[in-house]
Amino acid sequence: MSDMDINIVMPTDEEITEAKGLLAFIAESPTAFHAAASVCKRLDSVGFTYLPEGDAWAMTPGGSYYTRRNNSSVIAWRIAENAFASSSEFHFQIAAAHSDSPTFRLKSSAVAEGAGGALCLDVEPYGGMIDYTWFDRPLYIAGRLLVRSGSRVESKLVETEGPVALIPSLAVHLNRGVNDGFAPDRARDLRPVITAGALGADGLLDALAASAGVSAQDIVASDLYLVNAEAHRIWGAGQEFVSAPRLDDLMCAHAALEGFLGASAPSSINVYALFDNEEVGSNTKQGAMSTLLKDTLRRITTALGGDDEAYRRALSRSMLVSCDNAHAVHPNRPDKYDELNRCRVNGGIVIKEAANQHYCTDAFGRAIFTEVCERAEVSYQTFANRSDMAGGSTLGNLSNIQASMHGVDVGCAQWAMHSAYETAGVRDVALARRALEAFYAFDVRVDGADGFEVV
Repeated sequence: MSDMDINIVMPTDEEITEAKGLLAFIAESPTAFHAAASVCKRLDSVGFTYLPEGDAWAMTPGGSYYTRRNNSSVIAWRIAENAFASSSEFHFQIAAAHSDSPTFRLKSSAVAEGAGGALCLDVEPYGGMIDYTWFDRPLYIAGRLLVRSGSRVESKLVETEGPVALIPSLAVHLNRGVNDGFAPDRARDLRPVITAGALGADGLLDALAASAGVSAQDIVASDLYLVNAEAHRIWGAGQEFVSAPRLDDLMCAHAALEGFLGASAPSSINVYALFDNEEVGSNTKQGAMSTLLKDTLRRITTALGGDDEAYRRALSRSMLVSCDNAHAVHPNRPDKYDELNRCRVNGGIVIKEAANQHYCTDAFGRAIFTEVCERAEVSYQTFANRSDMAGGSTLGNLSNIQASMHGVDVGCAQWAMHSAYETAGVRDVALARRALEAFYAFDVRVDGADGFEVV
């Protein structure tokens, strides 16, 4: 479809309201730990039962459950009443997104002396961010603390009350060539300032302890990250755009969650997965390449009376929708995109493909998802990188290493991916949710790789 063929539609009041819901979710989710907590809170509010990994699991058809790992990854599932009525039809329908975003992580010993009596933070990159977008923005700090509580050490979420840091640019007068090209030294130029001298070296720790309601001397360890404090907003003369930090991938995490909760499983087991550590390769105990999904699906099968044979047969009939945002065509640099396979903001959910299999989409997975969208009358688009550009990767093909099934990679179109402040389309919030809700609402019956039905 050419740009001239696209119908321009203004967002409705309902779509704007739904986009505001996304922004509220992002505001609650400054780190992967907070995002997982937000998802769990939402699941609790609609009656899901939490099953800790360390407990024995019991469940029944018609039930709704969730588990989590490292407090940064969550898997939730709903079991249809007749899901295990026939071992020849038992299967999973899964949508997966990720909870983490590129940022800077504080080192364990983080407070360093700067010139002029200032104190700075020693940080290291987490993921592949656009470094220059982090300069001259108010930053706060969030993550988790491990805190002594009697004879135990417990995990507590923390975020500072407002901005406490900023990475100042060097003035153009002192760097005349800055607009000819700027490659900041991460060990020197990207150290946030936390005080010009008013606070001592323990000031940050005291602020974090106060935010968590604990004593500073009881903090044993921490996982702390920089967070862009800039306001999340809907903007534009036509209210077309939504801008915020961490749209990649909280936009998909939110759309998949709302789609999952909005649909009833017809005869399948619907699964929502939120994985941590996608931005650093997923090969962690709580990443998409871990055993988390496999362990969960096997335990569900066992709890419903199935055995290893039933589990393996179920995987052959199951479908994964990997949800991670896509690159919308840039208005000023269309030369960076494939002319025939590019997408735009507010054009609907994007199906992503790559010959190198960094996206898990193939003809079978694409056919299932397009059939779902067309049956539900929901807009969708396609994306492929230019053939001379490698592009990125995501979690679909990685999760398939542990639990192999048919899959497709999709996402919401956005600009400035991995910037400290990203932009997407207001309408795409609702369009993505509708597409994923349709995937969960239909019964996708897969017959190996020979064919499928969408019922």
